[in-house]
Amino acid sequence: MSESFDLNDLEHFTVGAVGPPGQRVFYLQAGVTGTLVTLKVEKQEVDALARHFAAILDEITDDPESIEPEADIGLIDPVEAEWTAGEFRFGYDAGADRMLLMITERPSEEEADDLATAQFRITRGQAAGFVGRAQQVVAAGRPPCRFCGAPLNDDGTWCPCYN
Repeated sequence: MSESFDLNDLEHFTVGAVGPPGQRVFYLQAGVTGTLVTLKVEKQEVDALARHFAAILDEITDDPESIEPEADIGLIDPVEAEWTAGEFRFGYDAGADRMLLMITERPSEEEADDLATAQFRITRGQAAGFVGRAQQVVAAGRPPCRFCGAPLNDDGTWCPCYN
């Protein structure tokens, strides 16, 4: 069974990728003093997380442009995933003015029970910083096909939908 995490007052919350375009592995990191949690995520999940955080910021803030994003920080080494993310859930604690990101481990064929969870409480500035960083990380990959949106081959020239 994998370890579960519940982190408040995050000092580090970011996303990044390791490897060349077409072979990148994406990671989400969150940490407080003495604890750094790294989870493996999919590129599409990074994009969806960024869009969802942006939507939450629009909903809870009169002027989302006024939010000062936290510094654009990258992944902290060593980048070793605790586990692979499966299901994502969101919440907002108005009293603490924190967004809540809840992630459940992706089940393996052997272990479908007792899945690990991670809960992160995120400030508006951390969410805004995450959105900007996620957009950069996603855009740094292979360009999308102009017809179907799927990533083009490594040389940027071919997609199955061209046939």
